[in-house]
Amino acid sequence: MDAILQSKALISLPSNPRFRVLKPRPINSTTLKPKTLNGFQGFRVSSNGFQRFQCFGSNPIGFGSKGLNPTGFAPKLPTFPLFKAEAAAEGVPLIGGDEPNKILGVELSTLKKIIPLGLMFFCILFNYTILRDTKDVLVVTAKGSSAEIIPFLKTWVNLPMAVGFMLLYSKLADVLSTKALFYTVIVPFIAFFGAFGFVLYPLSNYFHPTALADKLLALLGPRFLGPLAIMRIWSFCLFYVMAELWGSVVISVLFWGFANQITTVEEAKRFYPLFGLGANVALIFSGRTVKYFSQLRQNLGPGVDGWAMSLKGMMSIVVLMGLAICAIYWWVNTYVPLQVRTRKKKEKVKMGTMESLKFLINSRYIRDLATVVVAYGISINLVEVTWKSKLKAQFPSPNDYSSFMGDFSTATGIATFTMMILSQFVFDKYGWGVAAAITPTVLLLTGVGFFSLILFGAPLTPALASFGMTPLLAAVYVGALQNIFSKSAKYSLFDPCKEMAYIPLDEDTKVKGKAAIDVVCNPLGKSGGALIQQFMILTFGSLANSTPYLGGILMVIVTAWLMAARSLDKQFTELRREDELEKEMERAQVKIPVVTNDDGSSSSEDGSLGSGSSLNPAVGRE
Repeated sequence: MDAILQSKALISLPSNPRFRVLKPRPINSTTLKPKTLNGFQGFRVSSNGFQRFQCFGSNPIGFGSKGLNPTGFAPKLPTFPLFKAEAAAEGVPLIGGDEPNKILGVELSTLKKIIPLGLMFFCILFNYTILRDTKDVLVVTAKGSSAEIIPFLKTWVNLPMAVGFMLLYSKLADVLSTKALFYTVIVPFIAFFGAFGFVLYPLSNYFHPTALADKLLALLGPRFLGPLAIMRIWSFCLFYVMAELWGSVVISVLFWGFANQITTVEEAKRFYPLFGLGANVALIFSGRTVKYFSQLRQNLGPGVDGWAMSLKGMMSIVVLMGLAICAIYWWVNTYVPLQVRTRKKKEKVKMGTMESLKFLINSRYIRDLATVVVAYGISINLVEVTWKSKLKAQFPSPNDYSSFMGDFSTATGIATFTMMILSQFVFDKYGWGVAAAITPTVLLLTGVGFFSLILFGAPLTPALASFGMTPLLAAVYVGALQNIFSKSAKYSLFDPCKEMAYIPLDEDTKVKGKAAIDVVCNPLGKSGGALIQQFMILTFGSLANSTPYLGGILMVIVTAWLMAARSLDKQFTELRREDELEKEMERAQVKIPVVTNDDGSSSSEDGSLGSGSSLNPAVGRE
């Protein structure tokens, strides 16, 4: 085919059309007679008045052709190929085609994408809950360590590793296919967690430099307990960082990146909030799993390392869930017809690391996204670390600490499940902007309540005693409620809003911007909060003394968060409007092959009828 004919319709030709014989439909007594153009018995007209092009012969027929009968058309038409439209992948019905199959009002092709994505998210969040609860128990309750290690870990270990991963991921994204990139990233995580439970932890006493750490601690003093603890239990710290990266890499980059590639904005608006329903069922079950293993350690006999047994069990589950994630990803790519976006497609530009960062910084849209992510990390860290210090004081035993975290995860899952159901109403009724503003508002209100209880808890001691609680226990419970509501708002509203914001972007900005924001900005927010806390501790002596200042910083950060969300809402709405306009223009086009004449004439490249076309007799032959 030398050219294509473009006109108003809803179909487009695939690159490799399939051929099948066009058989006439049987006509019964109730069938309406097709409309015909006056003088043209060979063309049928659809109900909308447009001419229906059904077939093309090997020899051109029509005006300007030789050897035609008086009607202008050959008396008998041969068998012709029928071209199937790629537009079906976009959910656009074909002219004269069958309606797509639906279940509960949802197209079957959509369900084949959404259900596997929900199962995938379930497995990822199940693993993340186990890893999140386990990492704190490992580093906080280890011999020679304490909660003071967490700010140093987030600042001096987690952030550099996150930056290094982002740089490596950007390079790999330029040389590997999407599928190969997915497996290359997730398989090392699965292998590490399996190796930690069965190899690294059982042998940790042999390669942890405990004696050297003790000597350095005696020499430098207790001020360096946190940094020296990183060296003392370096394998536990590596587990901590890998667990943190699982949240930012596997959830944010791999899962949401894959979801954004195969879903449309309309599907995302409808189903993204519901992804968390299955995921938060995973939170409930994983919380019960952590609780079970916490109680299992108490029932073991003396001399048995119960924590080692628990780690083997939990890491076995993590490995199995990781393999299930890979299997689901393979199935979707193998058996589900995925749409291919062609809008805003441009030649891939390879940029160096600094050029990539400069490109992202110069984008106002990406800057606002980065501000939102960093603000969330700082805000939640300012409250969460203070809460964990109170939690460690209330539950010094590893068994009690882990058991409480299991109950905390279950409660978070239930609360988030409820908010996931409500989030559909929020998106439909109030839109993206309101949904994006709910999370910072919830975090601000609950954070103020938590800090107020710490500052003014002493006068409430008699009243709390009547309920069987101390001010410390009350602060632990209020902090737990603050974290539960903040995390449920994050999973049900913040994450869907953030991921929906990526969809209108072009592919290059989406891939590199997502890697920079989710892998670097998320740890940067947490590390920024840790740096603020370290500065406050060194300046005022303790977290308790710096609590009023932390509350003021929290208000400033949340205000910047709300401003960035409002700016992002305006830009997102504009991109959506442009996206809808481009889709309407694409749907108003048809690409149909025009066979060249015997003398070699064909249609033009822009889709107009070329010289000598059998359907354009007004133009002379070249």
